[in-house]
Amino acid sequence: MPEGHTIHRLAAEFRARFAGRGVRVSSPQGKFGAAAALLDRSVLTDADAYGKHLFLHFGSGPGTRMVRVHLGLFGRLDFARTPNDDTVRLRINHRARIADLRGPTACELLEERASILSRLGPDPLRADADPDRAFQRIRRSRQPIAALLMDQKVIAGVGNVYRAEVLFRHRMSPEKSGQSVTRAEWELIWADLVGLMADGVRANRIDTVRPEHTPEAMGRPPRVDDHGGEVYVYRRAGLPCHVCGTEIRTTVLAARNLFWCPGCQGGLSSPPASPAR
Repeated sequence: MPEGHTIHRLAAEFRARFAGRGVRVSSPQGKFGAAAALLDRSVLTDADAYGKHLFLHFGSGPGTRMVRVHLGLFGRLDFARTPNDDTVRLRINHRARIADLRGPTACELLEERASILSRLGPDPLRADADPDRAFQRIRRSRQPIAALLMDQKVIAGVGNVYRAEVLFRHRMSPEKSGQSVTRAEWELIWADLVGLMADGVRANRIDTVRPEHTPEAMGRPPRVDDHGGEVYVYRRAGLPCHVCGTEIRTTVLAARNLFWCPGCQGGLSSPPASPAR
């Protein structure tokens, strides 16, 4: 599932291609057909992201409408015409510019989004984010911090890669309870997420290693993985830690594969589980 930085990049792409332009809106697949007909030939005025939700704004004033898109595990947005048009849930085009949406978890027409945002925690990539709101939820919970970081009601946009990597960067055990996280610890984690995710928006990949641990600095081969980016623990189970040399471990936490270094972050009280699919 794409993490928040990817959705913010998609919002920027929509703004660059379509903002201020009258667009054609259709649903070749048919599932969004009625809503697409309402939006067709209207002006796409803006696009923005909140966590893993993409919002497309059409029209202005009392006639403003929004489309919420959540890609989920299988959704995809392409900015080029591709075959198999009957799988396209939503198509937006202006002259030669096109955006095709396939397989999203959600694609719905909204008149307001307050009800959606009220269920989400702060997004580190938004200027209006309030990190204290996330901290208050964390401090009230006995759940492990690794589960809380994945909870979109606590913090919006953080996914499996960022949670594993930020915990490693702060040498924090994934099992540490939310109640035991101090304000100082949280402020450092939040600031790190803001910086790492902003880097992800710019580079379109997740890089989390510090300069002294890059392939060039360490004289090691670059990471080869379809997720891309240089990381410390994510999907590195069985390989040595870049910092201490301990074998990276994996288990399942919050229904997703968790990766951590026992040497840098400590062991877990429960034995490693079989990786989740």
